Amino acid sequence: MSQAEILVLYYSRHGATKELARLIAEGVESVPGVNARLRTVPAVSTVCEATETPVPNAGAPYVEYSDLQECIGLALGSPTRFGNMAAPMKYFWDGSSSEWLNGALIGKPACVFTSTGSMHGGQESTLLTMMIPLLHHGMIIVGLPYSEADLMSSNTGGSPYGVTHLAHADGRAPISPEEQRLAKAQGKRLAETALRLQKK
Repeated sequence: MSQAEILVLYYSRHGATKELARLIAEGVESVPGVNARLRTVPAVSTVCEATETPVPNAGAPYVEYSDLQECIGLALGSPTRFGNMAAPMKYFWDGSSSEWLNGALIGKPACVFTSTGSMHGGQESTLLTMMIPLLHHGMIIVGLPYSEADLMSSNTGGSPYGVTHLAHADGRAPISPEEQRLAKAQGKRLAETALRLQKK
């Protein structure tokens, strides 16, 4: 019998959100009986003729809507764009009407994560707005409780709404030890919650 899978879906421009996704996947896979399925979305363009290749040159494969149906939970990540998710991720969710009509995500747990270039760049508003399509899909939002001590001590990222990372303007700041632990904890909590919900 194949193991249950958590979809870790992200968009990353400079690599920080991708690294958070990898750490969340590590946390997911620390729970026996659960695998992480890493997926990304293609970039979008203002030029109508511009298209991405069907398979990315590197990194995770592009997500398909069937991934939503097959997962038992979802971790959703995007860099912050003016306090909201990036356009490629929004574009993906705007096309998920069929899954909404079929109730593909109803009752499944989800968490959100983000990275931004400045301390006050809209991390928490991005996390909150990323939750909105998930709530419309009937998902159960899983945050980070303050039992995670790093939420009180991190100077770079972290939120009860989901893990965050301060990448700085050039996007090159490494994921801090606190952010790493919070990302893994978030993945572990999501996987444990998904398994408990599966047993009901």
